[in-house]
Amino acid sequence: MFNTIKSIFRNVTEKNNIIARPKTAKAGKKSFYDLTIKNLTGKKDICFADFKGKKVLIINTASKCGYTPQYEDWQKFHEKFGDKVVVIGMPANNFLAQESGSASEIEEFCQVNYGVSFTITEKVSVSGKDKHPIYQWLSDENKNGWNNIEPSWNFCKYLINEKGELTHFFGSAVKPENPSFKQALAF
Repeated sequence: MFNTIKSIFRNVTEKNNIIARPKTAKAGKKSFYDLTIKNLTGKKDICFADFKGKKVLIINTASKCGYTPQYEDWQKFHEKFGDKVVVIGMPANNFLAQESGSASEIEEFCQVNYGVSFTITEKVSVSGKDKHPIYQWLSDENKNGWNNIEPSWNFCKYLINEKGELTHFFGSAVKPENPSFKQALAF
């Protein structure tokens, strides 16, 4: 319970956080392109090496969160910039059980309510001892070269550049129209 309260407090203070890769950051010890994850149904591997040459935006998502309407924002972003930025939603149930549904329930929710066509992966853990290897890489400076911040709530975002380098962390409240987000994309 204490960890949940601590997470809620952190979310209130960090929801607009935007943290950029320092110019002095070194290369991580593990390549983003070595990572894989299952698709939402768990039947197919998504290999991040397939995204070389494109930016990748990873978002931890949830269907029962105050930020859930962002699905619509990120879908519109995907429709406009999907040729330059791969948007990947990763459902997570870490925060107040706000993504408790099955894969088929998540898929139906995203399709019916928001027309989501960007990639949605299997449900993952974004924090704690059972943290998925993707989030281990995203939140460990020894692996990614500079960042130790893990999501403090749903809809935190990580931007990876065309070379597989983590360049930015964005808090839950950051949307596509945010000037700092647009600047981070640099196109």
